[in-house]
Amino acid sequence: MGTIQASVQVAAPQERVFKVFTQIEKAPEHIPQIQSVEMLTEGPFGNGTRWRETRLFMKKQATEEMWVTGFEAPNRYTVEANSNGMLYDTLFEFTPSGEGTQVTWTFNSTPQTFGAKVMSPIFNLLLKGTMKKCMQGDLDALKGVCESKGE
Repeated sequence: MGTIQASVQVAAPQERVFKVFTQIEKAPEHIPQIQSVEMLTEGPFGNGTRWRETRLFMKKQATEEMWVTGFEAPNRYTVEANSNGMLYDTLFEFTPSGEGTQVTWTFNSTPQTFGAKVMSPIFNLLLKGTMKKCMQGDLDALKGVCESKGE
């Protein structure tokens, strides 16, 4: 799918936004499409944190194992996953903006196997728009959590 980017302006301080986004164990409560999260490591969110996430994608259940490969609180973190011959690299950036925070989500996919390299252009055409819509939905859901008084 190459690179896809989505962003959202959140009316909350950078530290709060970063905290909400990194509460992976609460993702099923915060993001409607995420059905469950199984934490595979203990301790605070940071480099090496691993989890298994199950979500609805295109009306089907999909489970992926993910791990944190870069962590600079409260500015950015990077998550990777490897599935079906593709390496997925996801960067979340948190930038103070006015009285809030600009969140930018950059998603990269790199084919690792011959089959993935052959199919990648086709999937790029078919799924790029769907993936961006999914990313924007997740961002909008987390924006709502960040801007609420309850969390």
